[in-house]
Amino acid sequence: MVNKNPFKEGSKQYYDFEVMKDLRWHCSKCELKSGQAKTWQVWRQEKGLQVDTDSNGNYYKIIYCDNCKEKTYHRKLKSLKILEVNKLRAGISAKFAVRVKEIYKNEEAVFLRKFSPNQLEVDHKFPQIRWNQNEDENKTDMSEKEIRDKFILLTRSNNLLKSRHCEKCCKTGKRGNFPGIYFWFRGDEDWDEKIDKHDARGCEGCFWNDPYKWREELNKILEDNDS
Repeated sequence: MVNKNPFKEGSKQYYDFEVMKDLRWHCSKCELKSGQAKTWQVWRQEKGLQVDTDSNGNYYKIIYCDNCKEKTYHRKLKSLKILEVNKLRAGISAKFAVRVKEIYKNEEAVFLRKFSPNQLEVDHKFPQIRWNQNEDENKTDMSEKEIRDKFILLTRSNNLLKSRHCEKCCKTGKRGNFPGIYFWFRGDEDWDEKIDKHDARGCEGCFWNDPYKWREELNKILEDNDS
């Protein structure tokens, strides 16, 4: 389908599509209303929209904005043709999501609170913004260990928060932290320059990559200090 706005009229994304359908770069600060990194993932992965990239493969370009009078993040549609979307592009089917939620007993990873299943989202520990290829469908017979190694459960708001930290890390090389606690159990605030930006090892030690392991390692230090 070509040139049809796939979003609900009156929504921020509807507005942004109308702005971007001229296939030019637009400033995220003064021209577009959608500010979340997750928004652009939805455009690509759920709506089939072709979002353009810079020379490094990022789904944005940092260029000078004549209106803002500074360099800002710009977004652009590559084409108005909406692709047929494979709903398993990120490898998570509805059936697989049910299994993940059962394994975690509907516990959200950030604050360890239990929610109803429809309030939780299955999220990859290794953020999609750092992927250099799509993954195959995750099979429901995947072992519990494999699932715990790869996925966590998040509420929508915390999923967006994780996305913001991961996008900032990808752009700046500064890794995220749990608000007010500057602790990484492996490495430090800076992404290890010796590790490729698409390598999951660079995320190890960060709270947003694995809140469970992060707490475990922090508690070990606290216990050693008490002894």
